[in-house]
Amino acid sequence: MPSGPHNSSKTRRWLLSSPPLEWATSLIQSVFINSIKQGPVPQHIAFVMDGNRRYARKSHIETTEGHNLGFEALARILEICYKSGVKVVTVYAFSIENFKRSKYEVDALMDIAKIKLSQLSQHGDLLDRYGACVRVLGQTSMLNPDVLEAINKAVEVTKNNNKAILNICFPYTSRDEITTSIRKIVMLSTTAPHVSPPASPSLSDFSDNSTSTHTSATATANPSTPPPPYADIESITEQTLEQHMFTVGCPPLDLLIRTSGVQRLSDFMLWQCHQDTELVFVDALWPAFDVWTFLPILVNWGLKRNKEIEKGLRDELVSRRRDEHEVRSKGDV
Repeated sequence: MPSGPHNSSKTRRWLLSSPPLEWATSLIQSVFINSIKQGPVPQHIAFVMDGNRRYARKSHIETTEGHNLGFEALARILEICYKSGVKVVTVYAFSIENFKRSKYEVDALMDIAKIKLSQLSQHGDLLDRYGACVRVLGQTSMLNPDVLEAINKAVEVTKNNNKAILNICFPYTSRDEITTSIRKIVMLSTTAPHVSPPASPSLSDFSDNSTSTHTSATATANPSTPPPPYADIESITEQTLEQHMFTVGCPPLDLLIRTSGVQRLSDFMLWQCHQDTELVFVDALWPAFDVWTFLPILVNWGLKRNKEIEKGLRDELVSRRRDEHEVRSKGDV
């Protein structure tokens, strides 16, 4: 029998499923998660779920089975995220560039997505348990009607969940998102006398800093509301573009994780990455990316943020003492 990461993972899962080890594993996970919740928790995490095909090749299984195992890994990671207090998870499920792959693989990916989205609609226990709603971000017009139907059902079933968000980028690229944002602004500027921008969904719309469903913004007629002054090019700012991105209303991106050892963003979250976004590249292929790889990343992120907060407080204290000293010196004069 050929050996590979799949057989190793199966053996590990079998061992961990024995009652004593399962109890110990659950206990250790709880300790980790409780420690994470005591400090700063990333409010928005993005994942580039890379390595499904390589995992399948190394494990001597069908490519479609590798993608299936990738969806199972996502469910495990989502639970850890929401248990730890993460509000928004954004996953790169399918790039527009992936349409260039073989028709067999594209069709298989679409079938898997349809099945998994249908499962979310019928048995959305995980999302309901943590109050997470589904938002599909990207050019959904490129998808087949049956896939669109599955998307709409998943969005509809979870629309009342208001504690967290699962953003599924499908099909998506950052360049397309930025282009779409600019296109919306141009549309608003040319129809400014009669059109006002739609209300942006925001986590602050909910009692627990939560969610909404959003695929793309469309202009709504409202003659009584002053139109946005986009006809004046100087009025278009960074904030203007931000308000028309697919991720409008989500908190800033704190942490972006890519599996498989590849160190590039691959046209994902280019706009959302900022000076404080931490990029983490791990060698594990996505189906093998488990909680024991993920939890230390969360712990390290919290420790770094604590150090930054402590440094900021020290700098503020030093500055305040310096100011007080200067005031006293002037008083003595």
